[in-house]
Amino acid sequence: MNKIKLGSQGLETPKLGLGCMGMSPFQGNDLYGASDDKESIKTIHRSLELGGNFLDTADLYGPEINERLVAKAIKGKRDQFIIATKFGWEIDDNGQLTWQINGKKDYVKKAVERSLKNLGTDYIDLYYQHRLDFNTPIEETVEAMAELVKEGKIRDLGLSEVSANTIKKAHAVHPITAVQTEYSLFERNVEADGIKAAMEELGITLVAYSPLGRGFLSGQFQSPDDFPENDFRRSIPKYQGEQFQKNLDLLNEIQTMASNKGVTAPQLALAWVMAKGAVPIPGTKRTKYVEQNIAATEIQLSQADLDQLENIIPLSLETGNRYDDQMMATVDN
Repeated sequence: MNKIKLGSQGLETPKLGLGCMGMSPFQGNDLYGASDDKESIKTIHRSLELGGNFLDTADLYGPEINERLVAKAIKGKRDQFIIATKFGWEIDDNGQLTWQINGKKDYVKKAVERSLKNLGTDYIDLYYQHRLDFNTPIEETVEAMAELVKEGKIRDLGLSEVSANTIKKAHAVHPITAVQTEYSLFERNVEADGIKAAMEELGITLVAYSPLGRGFLSGQFQSPDDFPENDFRRSIPKYQGEQFQKNLDLLNEIQTMASNKGVTAPQLALAWVMAKGAVPIPGTKRTKYVEQNIAATEIQLSQADLDQLENIIPLSLETGNRYDDQMMATVDN
């Protein structure tokens, strides 16, 4: 797989990464259907065989369980992987979420030590602040992260779900390599809000989570009732009621275009994200899907193709919120 430079600090990753969140339960519940550690580890190893060695996790996932799963998968192969993880959702000394976001210097240092231990490594390639702590200046948080770079515990800095203004403040303290946010054909607020433009101006790479609309672009969900009973997606306004049907109609048009090009709708959607200069990190826990996703890196889209896709779903088209109101309040915009 071809590689891409992230940011300006020398980090190179494949054009497409692997999101590991769905491989583990969260507080005892499977967010995206049943998980299987053996199958998940097999998927990570298959991704590596195909050149997909960029893994994305976070201490929140589980909490901590996902990092430990990744540790099992990379054991004995650490130098072959690029590992990204995140901190910010506060976890107490008993491993329980407090549901507060903590960007204070002492917590940053505590969180990185915990993640290093969970991952079974002595360094993290890309370390993100998962959400902005509105009660702590971003400069304080980034200064703490920069100290970790000097100590050799992390290599590159990232932020997640932050505004253009926050990115500029952070980047003035220490170069930010990547900003992670939800970005797909069905979620383009990072463009509408000027965040993507600000990142391009500063030489920061966009890492796109949920580039397949949390699996919606697979086409396997034809009704909100198709999501498993405890599935996280049932709470997302984008996939509820009338909005679900509106988005399904748009998906049908994308599927028609994909069929005419001899690819799947998910592959077309991933190719669009990459053509927009972002690195997608689609999540999967199945080898067949990681193979299909990586195959999308070979798809070349013309300007006419991009125009056709963006005419189906224009930037100004309302496709619904990606979180409920409580979670949207944690997004810095």
